[in-house]
Amino acid sequence: MENRQIKCPKARQCGGCKLQGISYEEQLEQKQKKTEELIGPYCRVFPICGMEDPYHYRNKVHAVLDHKKGKVISGIYAEGSHRVVPVDACLIEDEKADEIIVTIRELLQSFKLPVYDEDTGRGLFRHILIRVGKTSGQIMVVLVMASPIFPSKNNFIRVLRQKHPEITTIVQNINDQDTSMVLGEREKVLYGKGYITDTLCGKVFRISSRSFYQINPVQTEKLYQKAIHLASLTGKERIVDAYCGIGTIGLIASDRVKQVIGIELNEDAVRDAMKNARANNVSNVEFYCDDAGDFMREMAANGEKVDVVFMDPPRSGSDEIFLSSVVQLAPKRVVYISCNPETMARDLEYLTDHGYRAITAWPFDMFPSTAHIEVVTCLSR
Repeated sequence: MENRQIKCPKARQCGGCKLQGISYEEQLEQKQKKTEELIGPYCRVFPICGMEDPYHYRNKVHAVLDHKKGKVISGIYAEGSHRVVPVDACLIEDEKADEIIVTIRELLQSFKLPVYDEDTGRGLFRHILIRVGKTSGQIMVVLVMASPIFPSKNNFIRVLRQKHPEITTIVQNINDQDTSMVLGEREKVLYGKGYITDTLCGKVFRISSRSFYQINPVQTEKLYQKAIHLASLTGKERIVDAYCGIGTIGLIASDRVKQVIGIELNEDAVRDAMKNARANNVSNVEFYCDDAGDFMREMAANGEKVDVVFMDPPRSGSDEIFLSSVVQLAPKRVVYISCNPETMARDLEYLTDHGYRAITAWPFDMFPSTAHIEVVTCLSR
């Protein structure tokens, strides 16, 4: 495991990497301790799974655009503000993605294309989003603009592709709202297919600009393999993949179960999930665009049975409505993946008060240099 300590010159201004400056071993020790404090009261916590090389792991890179003294700058908002910290290279972001962002920034300057000003609402270019398929090598560039009108579009795209022939698709996203959301609802494909694909645990996934896809594929593969192992699948099970996104966990588990039911509220993600099932020739999966809690309560009311529920909620954890639907559906096992052990501990309290017992917890370091921890826990009824 790498212990080289590389210092980031922007760490203090940016505030994104809270654990910058302490050795990787120490980072892992801190995360292990925190997981044990929060999850230890419910079950045994196994040693954290760290990375061989904890740098440049982010396959999704977002840069915000601004201007300073007449020059275009790109970077990240300083923590808790809308002040842009200029960044050319980041220690946790994909290096090629960072290079492309610098090129786009230079092109904006040379093409004299205006950068959006939050205060006045004038200007055009707001953000750049890059997504990289770590195994496929495919690269998507998303140009987020305040208007669909793109002056010198063809020349701009031609020069960008000359400088970076590795780019496989370019998408124009139109965000004309006064909002802190990065992406708008409307999109135009300017080059390529409008999406990239990547392989995870032997399955191919289609990733569009708005798809949720884990940002550290190396650790995600280990995490998902552990989650599926904890479910003790025999090939006869009917499973629910709640908050299923583009179908990753359900499709990876599909070879080892009888039937998968994936539930997700985001329509774009459900469309991608269905396409992913077809692309992988998986026929024992059904995806539904619905609220997972409502859907599972209805299943329980109709007397339907499932053996395992996989749940991977957002950072805020699950709400009591969703957790009560799990209890009503009464699967034999629940495999809970969490990116926030604090909300996981709260949810485990509810589940263990309602007939479930937590068996083991396995922390994973998905976000080296930051304080975030991912944990997978298995519960049985």
